[in-house]
Amino acid sequence: MRTLGAAVIGTGFIGPVHVEAIRRLGHFVVGVLGSTPEKSRAAAEALAVPRGYADLDELLADPAVDVVHVASPNRDHFAQTKQVLEAGKHLVCEKPLAMTTAETAELVILASVANVVAAVNYNVRFYPLVLDMRARVRAGDLGDVLHVCGSYLQDWLLRDTDFNWRVLAEHGGPLRAVADIGTHWLDTVCFVTGLEVDAVFADLQTVHPIRHRPTGGSETFSGTSGGKRETVPVSIDTEDCGSILIRFRGGARGTLTVSQVAAGRKNQLRFDLAGSKAAFAWDSERPDELHVGYRGRPNEAVRRDPAQLHPDARPFSDYPGGHAEGFPDTFKQLYKAVYGAILGDTSPPLFATFADGHDEVQVCEAILASHRQQRWVTVG
Repeated sequence: MRTLGAAVIGTGFIGPVHVEAIRRLGHFVVGVLGSTPEKSRAAAEALAVPRGYADLDELLADPAVDVVHVASPNRDHFAQTKQVLEAGKHLVCEKPLAMTTAETAELVILASVANVVAAVNYNVRFYPLVLDMRARVRAGDLGDVLHVCGSYLQDWLLRDTDFNWRVLAEHGGPLRAVADIGTHWLDTVCFVTGLEVDAVFADLQTVHPIRHRPTGGSETFSGTSGGKRETVPVSIDTEDCGSILIRFRGGARGTLTVSQVAAGRKNQLRFDLAGSKAAFAWDSERPDELHVGYRGRPNEAVRRDPAQLHPDARPFSDYPGGHAEGFPDTFKQLYKAVYGAILGDTSPPLFATFADGHDEVQVCEAILASHRQQRWVTVG
């Protein structure tokens, strides 16, 4: 296997996750880019990466870089991704692909013209049992999808003193909980079932219209909630939680609840798929377990085991049954698929494409419009 050189933009919570996953695959992380040259150098030293770039131009001029990972704040995705595409580099962009569908539509065209592999970082697709469920649905084990229900719950913004750039619309966009975690749920459910969202009815809530921003800054999932800190009050108009009714094309129905203020839930994505033959239920906090429900015979509790997985899922499960595979492994498996495509794998991509990223932003815009207008809104 030829080793590829990668560079990662973004040095906060998720950038180092990308760095670790790339290395686990045996590829080489050439450098990192932070929001300032000083942050780039500090991150390069902390992560033992050879280069901390001064700016994006320097990164793109580096001939050792084959693939660029964009893991910066949402507001920067469009401009940075466009520049990467114009430089002819392969890329992986964190979600959302961009802030508006006008931007994502332009990126879809640019990626096609550039003739590069371009993926959106929807990593939940790559839990082995999610891939196995998808194969079971396509084999007809579920039957027709009748309805879907589920949630994505976190608690890291429960207090009004919890603060992060994502709560500010100018940095993360007018949708927060839905765009940040709800899109993972929507992408995963549509990936597994093959369904497409047709219309939505959303009711969103801002629990803390005023949050207290630390004057010294804050970090995502830092866990540094103790101790007295100087703060300033900031008005917030992005949602902390919400519920969405969904109509899928073809007639199936769905319900989704998202929350970043659910005490005790650190990072739980779960869903139930109700089909005409069976039902599937999966929970990201217990990712190696799949519940299969039946009407006329005993239910099944399926444990992840590569020897038992569908052949389409088996290449993305590297440890024997009983050896847990979790969140960091999904990034590794996602990049295994992306880098495989770069190196010549012509199989239909399992990773989310830029077209998928565009579709997710279309759904987000419909959800926001529905909440503001308090009515059903058709996607697109």
